[in-house]
Amino acid sequence: MAVYILAILIIVIVISIFLADFFGAPWVPTPRKLVPRMLTLAEVGPDDVVYDLGCGDGRILITAARKYGARAVGIEIDPLRYLWCQIMVTLFGVRDRVIVVYGNIFTENYHPATVVTCFLRQRTNNKLEKKLLAELKPGTRVVSNTFIFPTIPAVGGDDTIRLYLFYPDKTEGLKKSLF
Repeated sequence: MAVYILAILIIVIVISIFLADFFGAPWVPTPRKLVPRMLTLAEVGPDDVVYDLGCGDGRILITAARKYGARAVGIEIDPLRYLWCQIMVTLFGVRDRVIVVYGNIFTENYHPATVVTCFLRQRTNNKLEKKLLAELKPGTRVVSNTFIFPTIPAVGGDDTIRLYLFYPDKTEGLKKSLF
């Protein structure tokens, strides 16, 4: 019996890992020291609604709520990460400011966001760009860890640590890139 339970657990973990990778990116957490830098780069404050695409363990959501007073929404397709994130949000006492959605970043609506954070893959950012341009309100800030967008120019960031700031509604008249 224990062998069957172990086999099922291994299968669930493997499916969980490959599911997230297939739909956007494998789970590679943003280093903890970069989380406040991402949120500061986006000038997050108490009036913001931060969307974290592929929220993993919820570290960006929790920091946005606790340190910056923002409301936050995480979208996660990996069922194990989704459950883990729910637990972390509860343990850190930010359930009143954070919502975690079990879903696909390509089917969820981003219209309420004032800030979007992501650490995906280049091919995922390429595919995501049209959705951001179509759904985000003017003035929404997007901070991407490591990867850029094909036609939205970076307007700020730190190339040495590969954090990039984008304003999807302000693409005309800007340089292609600051870097």
